[in-house]
Amino acid sequence: MRYVISFLAVCGIVVSALALHVHYSTGVEPCDLNSRWDCGIVNHSRYSMIFGVPVAAVGIAGYAVIAIFGFLRRRWPTLLLSLCGLGFALYLSHIEAHVLEVWCLYCVISQCLIVLIALIAGIAMFLRPRSARVPEAV
Repeated sequence: MRYVISFLAVCGIVVSALALHVHYSTGVEPCDLNSRWDCGIVNHSRYSMIFGVPVAAVGIAGYAVIAIFGFLRRRWPTLLLSLCGLGFALYLSHIEAHVLEVWCLYCVISQCLIVLIALIAGIAMFLRPRSARVPEAV
């Protein structure tokens, strides 16, 4: 499962990098599909920054850490980080749906990726051998 989580996290890095490119660009974006799907509106909104850092850059860093922990088979940190990422993605989905009323294709792809990573990380926790889950008494 570590290869799947790492692969999905690398995909998340790529998608977040594309969103970061949109954040800093001023031209017409390839994901400007219609009035309901426009990455430019989302990535240039006031919600696209956290403490002066673009949300997409936070995504790149988050996915990179998840990829490293996932590859190293650090199941708890991978699960906790993916759940934090999922919570943040749900918050951003709420902003897109109810505040901006515009969706970003890159953001939706990223949200799907973090859902898959969290599900796989959760499943991996329960597929471990019992002896690996519960330390034996001395």
